[in-house]
Amino acid sequence: MISLSRTCFLNKASIAGLSSPFSDRQRGIFPKAPCSLKIKAAAAAAASNRDRNGTVLAVETVTKEMAEAESLIDDSQPTVAGGIRDAYGEDAATEDQPVTPWSLSVACGYSLLRDPRHNKGLAFTDKERDAHYLLGLLPPSVPSQELQVKKLMNIIRQYQVPLQKYMYMMDLQERNERLFYKLLIDHVEEMLPIVYTPTVGEACQKYGSIFSRPQGLYISLKEKGRILEVLRNWPEKNIQVIVVTDGQRILGLGDLGCQGMGIPVGKLSLYTALGGVRPSACLPITIDVGTNNEKLLDDEFYIGLRQRRATGQEYDELLHEFMTAVKQNYGERVLVQFEDFANHNAFDLLAKYGTTHLVFNDDIQGTAAVVLSGLMAALKLLGGTLADHRFLFLGAGEAGTGIAELIALEISKQTQMPLDEARKNIWLVDSKGLIVESRKESLQHFKKPWAHDHEPVETLLEAVNDIKPTVLIGTSGVGRTFTQEVVEAMASFNEKPLILALSNPTSQSECTAEQAYTWTNGRAIYASGSPFPPVEYEGQTYVPGQSNNAYIFPGLGLGLIMSGTIRVHDDMLLAASEALAAQVTQENLDNGQIYPPFTNIRKISAHIAANVAAKAYELGLATRLPRPKDLVAYAESCMYSPSYRNYR
Repeated sequence: MISLSRTCFLNKASIAGLSSPFSDRQRGIFPKAPCSLKIKAAAAAAASNRDRNGTVLAVETVTKEMAEAESLIDDSQPTVAGGIRDAYGEDAATEDQPVTPWSLSVACGYSLLRDPRHNKGLAFTDKERDAHYLLGLLPPSVPSQELQVKKLMNIIRQYQVPLQKYMYMMDLQERNERLFYKLLIDHVEEMLPIVYTPTVGEACQKYGSIFSRPQGLYISLKEKGRILEVLRNWPEKNIQVIVVTDGQRILGLGDLGCQGMGIPVGKLSLYTALGGVRPSACLPITIDVGTNNEKLLDDEFYIGLRQRRATGQEYDELLHEFMTAVKQNYGERVLVQFEDFANHNAFDLLAKYGTTHLVFNDDIQGTAAVVLSGLMAALKLLGGTLADHRFLFLGAGEAGTGIAELIALEISKQTQMPLDEARKNIWLVDSKGLIVESRKESLQHFKKPWAHDHEPVETLLEAVNDIKPTVLIGTSGVGRTFTQEVVEAMASFNEKPLILALSNPTSQSECTAEQAYTWTNGRAIYASGSPFPPVEYEGQTYVPGQSNNAYIFPGLGLGLIMSGTIRVHDDMLLAASEALAAQVTQENLDNGQIYPPFTNIRKISAHIAANVAAKAYELGLATRLPRPKDLVAYAESCMYSPSYRNYR
């Protein structure tokens, strides 16, 4: 049954790949077809609508043809880059071929201007304006998408406050999806700090105050027992990437409860912009189990549950129901990325579901992969192999232990030494001092592998002087903990001390780029988690690197999707690290950079995706067969393009 909510019409070519809902005679009478062809609506509404010449549509004919069209949609064959393999021709069409702007219906007129997926703003051509009932709804100017980007960048640059730029970008995403991604891709180095760290941290802190329209799904304790029903409320059915948080450990800002939604939204924007995963295949989710943040509980604008955090069995049961419902609703190959969970929950969830679901924790595994890549690149400046260096971490949580484990795995792989032996040159400092054997009984399980034989040491400075590391890595979430004394000690026994201050946002970085270069007389190799500007020191310009997870997770996700991988294996993380390190040029190294510039991020993501997919096929974990001959070219062909499409 169909419903004709208004008399907008399209010709036969508008339904590529479908049988026409009109006979030859009808096509002669009706130059255009209904714009709101909702397949399962009431036939009575159709009978009451007439074409411009007053002729009633043959409801039975249309219903039959639309049912045939519906049967052509094959839900079992998701497209590589996200979303369903549609019956309307967009997946089969090349970029210069026209497509039909379908959502649940054919969009036209004012509704088309309010549809973010298909809206072009002023860029609708005269032909499109006539065909889709836009005449008079827009000024006559028809700018290119490039000119639209230029105009918006001029507007954004006038804002002085980063949060205002963030809010403008989120508004643009809700108005014009393709223009949002076009702008983000074309100006990635300038806009990445706006849509993600560090600005997203402030956005999460103030999410309740700036909240205007919901993005993603909010699953709270109120929905316990009904999570599958909640997932089915989401309009997109072929989801391929979910980023989920419970908001307990947002960046270095602590428990932000339901307001942590800014993180999944931001991460998935990067999956599309940097990794080319189609927006319709991405789903941000916040699991709201309450918050222990008293400030938020007292905030009248707080948008989450006003209760203390659920823990123990109640928490575990909710998460288990969620993971079960995700697999039931979206299948075996949906990637679930855990984001900003507290340490104990993060490790437990990864261990519990890593063997039954396609899961990935960016704080543990993504951070580890991007840091390992930086270390591999830095060896070209430092000399030696990973096994020749000593590593000291400040911070022994998800990030610190995750990085340490991946370094040990790579050393073990390169040298064939046992993993326990590979761990011996890696030391960690937590809030109680150096992790040593005498503390082992009181340590959390994920810290125990790093308890080595050594006298107790209470401070980072003492640990630096005792261990004499060649690499100092900060994952503490506490700002300015790499003091001048610590950095100068590193410089006293290393010609080129490698200092990675990884905590986010910028305010929580263990030291700034300027401090690192100044306190080492320009000898440091430095990278941070959040961006710092170039530093002038004694007539030389130093360009600090950014050890940003955005280098890894978009390409990793694309590789998993395009190969149909069903489980994440540690070897895939090593493959991603190797691919990223290979993209660092000698010119980058000459500038002291151990990461490539973000301007080439889509090319980088394609190479990472290809390496990850190759490893998946090698391990027998890929389900999309046969394997493509050229995985890099295949990855590039799978990437979503934000360029406007021509509408019939």
